[in-house]
Amino acid sequence: MSINRVNISGNLTRDPELRSTGGGTQVLSFGVAVNDRRRNQQTGEWEDVPNFVDCVVFGARAEPLSRYLSKGSKVAIEGKLRYSSWETKEGQRRSKLEVVVDEVEFLSSRNQAAAPQQTAPAPQYGAPQQVQQAPYAAAPQPAAPAQYPAQPGYSAPAPVAPPVSTPPAADVYDEDIPF
Repeated sequence: MSINRVNISGNLTRDPELRSTGGGTQVLSFGVAVNDRRRNQQTGEWEDVPNFVDCVVFGARAEPLSRYLSKGSKVAIEGKLRYSSWETKEGQRRSKLEVVVDEVEFLSSRNQAAAPQQTAPAPQYGAPQQVQQAPYAAAPQPAAPAQYPAQPGYSAPAPVAPPVSTPPAADVYDEDIPF
């Protein structure tokens, strides 16, 4: 048994290229730059060394994704590796390793991709979100009714938990969802 799964996150190196096969299947191609930290042997300093990964999306998701991705967009990709080899017209052997994308998570908004200097985190719809809860006063404890005197071996009712805060409503529209 073998496992062929890839998870990467990085920035798009170029605008995605959308094309169609002869059979009508849409194909979206783009590149993702992924940094690797290495220690420089001469200086001893840590430095980022980029790796450039070619990615491809097939089918109905290709066209909607092309509208949401652009050069500089930060994404997380999940998929599998595919090796291709071919021979050029000049008779040279060429090969390529690329990621066939199964899932894409947008890690920056469209505005951030156009202006990478902004640092506000992008909303992640469908992901668990942390919600700031307002402090609650302790729930009042009911007084023991006079007709029920305290009984040995019995205690007061357990305190009631404060109400659960619901997360704020997210403005998600059908046109914001790329699939």
